[in-house]
Amino acid sequence: MLLIPVRVGPSRIHGTGIFALTAITAGTPVWRFQTGVDRTFSAAEWHSLPAPAREFLRAYCYFDRLCGELVLNADHGRFMNHAASPNTGANPGATPEGSPADFTTVALVDLPAGTELTCDYRAFDGDVAWKLGQVANDAPLGATADSGDQ
Repeated sequence: MLLIPVRVGPSRIHGTGIFALTAITAGTPVWRFQTGVDRTFSAAEWHSLPAPAREFLRAYCYFDRLCGELVLNADHGRFMNHAASPNTGANPGATPEGSPADFTTVALVDLPAGTELTCDYRAFDGDVAWKLGQVANDAPLGATADSGDQ
């Protein structure tokens, strides 16, 4: 669940993104998994869904490497785009334990109002190769690729 006010709008990175409505100071928590708002899906649950539901979830979830579940940000957080040099991420030195609930995303730098919020998918998403178009659209969940960053 996003912990700061944002708006959804057109992104130069990838179609739609989220933008800070107010200035955000480095270190400010911006996202945290919130039970009752956000949801996880096991790989088995995901595989049991009809194709349109799997496509939606694959696009808007991240595949948590530590717990092996897909995590759906039920609010606008699902529109946060990837950047090789992101402006949000884990606190330096933070070590997530194994559950999305153990992790909080923070602003890594001071962000002026209107800044698009970005994260590095490679830091947490086990399906990053699919998200970055490095594997075929029908590749299995969690497929990897040898190609470089996009």
